Amino acid sequence: MAKRIFVTATNTDIGKTYSCVLLLHAFARMGLRVGVYKPIETGVKGLPHDGNLLLKSALELNPSLASLSIEHIVPLTFPLPAAPYVANSGKTIDLSVFDAPLATIEALCDIVIIEGAGGLMVPIDEKTMMIDLPRYFNAVTLLVTHCRLGCINDTLLSLQALDNASLPHLWGLNCKESDSDFTQTSLPYFKHRFESLYFIDRDIDAIARVLLDTITQEI
Repeated sequence: MAKRIFVTATNTDIGKTYSCVLLLHAFARMGLRVGVYKPIETGVKGLPHDGNLLLKSALELNPSLASLSIEHIVPLTFPLPAAPYVANSGKTIDLSVFDAPLATIEALCDIVIIEGAGGLMVPIDEKTMMIDLPRYFNAVTLLVTHCRLGCINDTLLSLQALDNASLPHLWGLNCKESDSDFTQTSLPYFKHRFESLYFIDRDIDAIARVLLDTITQEI
């Protein structure tokens, strides 16, 4: 079985796909054959946008993935851009539907980046939330958080959820050019609260190494 990393975020449109692409390149620089997987994508009318971007990025680094179709990368899609529970009209989703495509991907890579949908508490169906997927996939989690006002609250709530679920994880800040107030409004607290801070752009290689070390410790 390939090593697995589950990428989630404090909400939607935070930078999960962007972070996944950076991780792909970081792991490829380490000499690992990379793979990608996005079990669920909503808001799909035609080709899954995020899943297709992930596949194209991974193909550049691991040409053996050319044998895969987009249906392997994104096995479950819904046209409504909403939580899977809503997009699927509340119907039950059997998580075993994700097993065969993931096994096919893993046969071609050393490490697979699994991108979630939305944040940790997004409902998949009546019984399952997005936070249940890292445990189901036996994956180490990377939490991507934003740098806008409110990021302290959003980050701490997500980290608390991961801690309460006893899920091994790392988190990183995905700051954008428009987040000009971050250094004054939020960074001082993060520096006070946490011994180490990781920024997705600046520290992606270090993030990749820590994630690999975490996987090794969990085995």
